[in-house]
Amino acid sequence: MTRTITRRAVLRGAGVTMCLPWLESLPAWCGPAQSAPAFPKRVAVLFMGNGINGNHWWSRGNGDAMKLGKTLAPLEPLRKKINVINGLFNRMSVGIGIHPGQTGSLLSGATIQKGPIVKAGITVDQMLARHLGQETPQSSIVLACEQPMTGHISWQSPDSPVPNEVYPSLAFDNLFENRGSLRYSSILDRVKDRAESLAHKAPAADKAKLDEYLTSVREVERRIERMRALKDQAEDQAKLKNRPVFTMERPQNGLPEDLREHTRLMCDIIALAFQTDKTRIASLLLARDLSSLYYQFLDVREGHHGASHDDLSDGYERISRFHLSQFAYLAQKLDSMPEGEGTVLDNCLLLFLSNMWAGWKHDNMKLPVVTAGSLGGTLETGRSLDYLRAARQHWHTRRYGTGSGSDRAPVEALSPPAPGRYRSRYRTNVTWFDLDRVAMTTLQKP
Repeated sequence: MTRTITRRAVLRGAGVTMCLPWLESLPAWCGPAQSAPAFPKRVAVLFMGNGINGNHWWSRGNGDAMKLGKTLAPLEPLRKKINVINGLFNRMSVGIGIHPGQTGSLLSGATIQKGPIVKAGITVDQMLARHLGQETPQSSIVLACEQPMTGHISWQSPDSPVPNEVYPSLAFDNLFENRGSLRYSSILDRVKDRAESLAHKAPAADKAKLDEYLTSVREVERRIERMRALKDQAEDQAKLKNRPVFTMERPQNGLPEDLREHTRLMCDIIALAFQTDKTRIASLLLARDLSSLYYQFLDVREGHHGASHDDLSDGYERISRFHLSQFAYLAQKLDSMPEGEGTVLDNCLLLFLSNMWAGWKHDNMKLPVVTAGSLGGTLETGRSLDYLRAARQHWHTRRYGTGSGSDRAPVEALSPPAPGRYRSRYRTNVTWFDLDRVAMTTLQKP
């Protein structure tokens, strides 16, 4: 007879706490009268500044028939679980200046107020954190691969952005409540006895899931150990030079020299946080607005911001695809984690966006937007949603009618686009405040 493990099992050791993922024998999200678990819904936002290569960012068709442009190709395995959305823009960030003015209100729809203290608005991720945060050990996690400077995407109040954690080792320690000098010893070694006791009680299927989870934590932990050593060395050097470590350049500041390793670690931390219900809200700034990141591994000589001014180049397409591939990596990782009859991704809404479309003219009259996950079945997925095309169809219908033959004007498809610069003629008045309302009504407590 299978024994039921007590609710919300946690592995505790010296200076560390590890929450466990969903297990069939662990009814972590069941109330006493429930026959099936009500899994938590999670939201994560991934941001890349300075726009994308518009010639290769397109989708056509739905479901298995969906075709994706070159930049979106990393999402091919997830076609049924994504939505590619064309034609949205943030009204409040249009016409108030470039770069910082195009970024700060992306997730709020508020009007940016200039002055000694820049004011924006509380962003949707932090509104959700206030609403759902009491259900989890951490209300939200706000991560970045470089300090956002003037382009914060998460704001906890109109005049206070949420501090970003850029060091993977600190984000990992915070996730597992790993404290003190014991941070330099393996967290798995410290919970080994409790993990073995739990495995002894669990049925065979849960033993396999538990082993897979602990193995994934070990793999991340090994990579984190290298990052922690680099950070400690950077702090020692900063003390010798009598300067704050954050004023030093990468990798002297202790951040990973290889951006690929940095982005993947941050995605792994979000995945672990969602899998174990440490938090249900996360944001990750992959590349800030006015980014100074370099991509030697992509054979691009210019920094991110400079490269974006030639946004239709092959080099900038590779930059765009690299960042979109981090979104795809996180989505696929969550989709590999079983949760009830589905996966963790099925109970998530992942959002990828930038603050503009074309970097050469800082055009934010439409934004590149992709979502992944159905948020527990509340969102239909596997769709190419084209609001610009819908607006054109509406305009043509009003002007030419709906008949056939000479009195019906053809409506061109937007995807794939013709090579060249994007020109906005029609657009829809959809702002991120609409996303706020949708999220707040669908993300109810389980």
